Amino acid sequence: MCHIAPSVSGAAVRKPALYSRSARAGPAPAGGRPADAVESGSADAPVSGPMPIRVARRGWRAGLARAAINPRVMWAALALLGALLLASIWTQGPVGARALTQKDIDAAVLRTLTTQNLPSAAARAAEKIRPAVVRVMSFVKDKKGEEVEHGVGTGVVILDKGVILTNLHVVQSAQTVKLVFADGSESAATVTGVQAENDLAVLQAHTIPDDLHAATLRSTGDLVAGDHVVAVGFPFGIGPSTSAGVISGLGRAFKSPEGEQEIDNLIQFDAAANPGNSGGPLVTMDGEVVGIVTGILNPTNHRTFVGIGFAVPIESAAGAVGLPPF
Repeated sequence: MCHIAPSVSGAAVRKPALYSRSARAGPAPAGGRPADAVESGSADAPVSGPMPIRVARRGWRAGLARAAINPRVMWAALALLGALLLASIWTQGPVGARALTQKDIDAAVLRTLTTQNLPSAAARAAEKIRPAVVRVMSFVKDKKGEEVEHGVGTGVVILDKGVILTNLHVVQSAQTVKLVFADGSESAATVTGVQAENDLAVLQAHTIPDDLHAATLRSTGDLVAGDHVVAVGFPFGIGPSTSAGVISGLGRAFKSPEGEQEIDNLIQFDAAANPGNSGGPLVTMDGEVVGIVTGILNPTNHRTFVGIGFAVPIESAAGAVGLPPF
């Protein structure tokens, strides 16, 4: 199919896969009309601001809740409170010293929150998923018998025992598969399963980091067009790179320009994806995986992004490794 194709160039008891319940209630929207089968690029070829937060008048607590994920802001607030307390004691002494009031605390925390630049929602989502994102490299032997890089793509850890999902076209025909984890460690990998109808492959890492992070998977049942998403991967081998956009359609069909295979029930999105993104996670603003990036649509013969990408829903992807349904 017209995937984001790979680039040519590069026992302890463990936890089960993590799932997250859908945030919205109610049935999923009806899928859209299948996309026309036109030429598409493939997203796997080699080549390898923060927003200020405004705190509402209702006080600092709402701002503090939004900033709770940023330890630097929390520590800054605590340090400021400590300084206020010490200043009060130093200037007034132990006798007759005025105790800090709630108003003092509100003002101190508010001052800290309004002068700090907090990460955007997309940045937080990318930071959450990044430890589970891996670089996937496939190798073949040339006529001289030497190993050469055949393609570069992306994978996502779904079980912390080293089980990784990627696209089948990223590792297809490879004689050797190698991984690079988020901490920089490397490992050989074996293809342990495929789901050809959805262009999915399951990899098992031979060596895994002690603190390997598995992604949290989230049902697509309540996704709607317009929901914000983030794609993390290795476009043209560069990364990990992050792009943000929205879901632009559901229930789409996609066929490669060669006409070899059509995949149905795909998530359509407009977060930028290019060769090398194939197999990477499509995640919500909570950093939870809802799909595996698999293809891009392009009406020309160029394998570059023009605004339409496709991802296999995580329900299908998880089924490739026999994980239970949501």
